[in-house]
Amino acid sequence: MNTYAKPPNSPSRRYVVAGLASMMGTTIEWYDFFIYGTAAALIFNKIFFPTIDPLVGTMAAFATYAVGFFARPLGGIVFGHFGDKVGRKSMLLITLFLMGVPTILIGLIPSYESIGYWAAVLLVLMRFLQGIAVGGEWGGAVLMAVEHAPDGKKGLFGSLPQAGVAPGLILSSLAMGAVAKLPEADMLSWGWRIPFLASVVLLAVGWFIRAKVSESPDFEGMQARGKEVKLPVVEVIRNYPREVFTVVGARLAEVTWFYTVVTFALAFATGTLGVSRGVMLEANIWGALVALFVMPICGLLGDKVGHKAMFMLGTVCIVVCAPIFFQFLQTREATWINIALILAVGLVYSLLYGPEGSLFSAQFPPEVRYTGISLAVQVSGAIGGGLAPIVATWLLKLGGGDPRYVTWYLSILGVIACFSVWRMHGSKRALGTEPVPSSASR
Repeated sequence: MNTYAKPPNSPSRRYVVAGLASMMGTTIEWYDFFIYGTAAALIFNKIFFPTIDPLVGTMAAFATYAVGFFARPLGGIVFGHFGDKVGRKSMLLITLFLMGVPTILIGLIPSYESIGYWAAVLLVLMRFLQGIAVGGEWGGAVLMAVEHAPDGKKGLFGSLPQAGVAPGLILSSLAMGAVAKLPEADMLSWGWRIPFLASVVLLAVGWFIRAKVSESPDFEGMQARGKEVKLPVVEVIRNYPREVFTVVGARLAEVTWFYTVVTFALAFATGTLGVSRGVMLEANIWGALVALFVMPICGLLGDKVGHKAMFMLGTVCIVVCAPIFFQFLQTREATWINIALILAVGLVYSLLYGPEGSLFSAQFPPEVRYTGISLAVQVSGAIGGGLAPIVATWLLKLGGGDPRYVTWYLSILGVIACFSVWRMHGSKRALGTEPVPSSASR
C-alpha cells in the first residue's frame, strides 16, 4: 500500500500563479493543436492532397490529424517518466517549446504542387512532434494546478488548465475565420499560413509565464520522503491497471465527443450541408466562450458535490444531446447552429472536462501520478480523438449522409464512460489524506 504524508497547503500567491499559468500555457498549446484541426477540416485536403476525390482527401487530411493523437501516448510515457523523476515544471517548459516550433514550421511547408508528396511527409512529421508535446503537456499542467491548490479547491484549480482549451479554440477559430474571408486563391496560397506563423508570439508569451511558476509541492514532498519510483510506467502498469482502464474508459467518450462536435462537425456542416465556414467558426467561438465560464463552475461544483457525480452527469448528457446536436446542425440556420455548439461544447463538454483534472489525478499517488494520468489519458486520446473524425466520416458515408450512426457511436461511448467513472475512486484519494492502494493490494 502506498501512503504519503500530506504536504502543507501552498501560499495563496503560489497556487493562484500556478493555476493561471497552467491555464494560459494550455491555451497556447491548444491553439497550436486546434489550428491544425481546423485547417485539416477546411484546407489541407486542397493543399496537400489535391489529386484525389474530395471526400477521400478530407479523410487523408484527417489521417494526418490523427498522427498527432497516436503520438500522444509516447509523449505521455516519456514526459511522465521525467515529470515523476525530475519535476513537473521543467517538462512543461520543454513541451511548450516542442509544440510551438513544429506549428511555426507547418506554416512554412511548401504545397503539393511545389514538392509533391514530400509536403505530406513533412506535415506528418510536424504533427507527430505536436502529438508528443501535447501528450506530455496535459498531465503536467493539470498536476501543477491541482498539486498547488489547497484542500477544497482542487477541483476549481484543476479546471483552470482544462478551461484553457476554450480560449485556445476561440483564438484558432478567430484566426482561421479571418483568413477564410480572403479570396479562395489567396487563402490557399498564403493566407492559411498566417495563423501557424503567428504561433511564434504565443510561444514567447507562454515561455515567459511558465518560467515564473514554482515546482509542485507534492513532487517536492515526494522527493523529500524518498518515494521516487525507478520506472514509473512499469509501476503504473503493474500495480494500477484498474485505475488506468477506468480513466481510459471515461475519457474515451469525452475526447471523442469533443473532436466529433468541433472537428468532424465542421467538415460535415460545410461539406455535406453546405453551411458556410464563417457560420461554423463563429458557432465554435460561441461554444468555447460559454465553456470558458462554465468549465470552472463545473470544477467548483465538483468540489461541493463530487467530481464523479459531475462527470457522470456529463456522460448522460452525451446520450441525450448527441441526436439533438445533429438535428440543430441540419437546420442549416446560424441561430440553431450556434445553439448546437453552445450545448455541445459549453455545457456537455464542460461537465466532462471541468472536473476531469482533479478526478483523474486522484486515481494515482504522487510518485507515479504524472505517468499514470498521462498514459491513461493519452491512450484514450489516441483511440477517441485521433479516430473520431475518421470514424465519424466513415459512419456518415455508411448512413448515406445521415449522421444517425454517428449519434449511436457517441451514445455507446457515453454509456461506457458512465460505468467507468462509477468504478473510480473518489477525488479524496491521493489528493487528500486518504492513501491510494494499488490494484494488486485490493
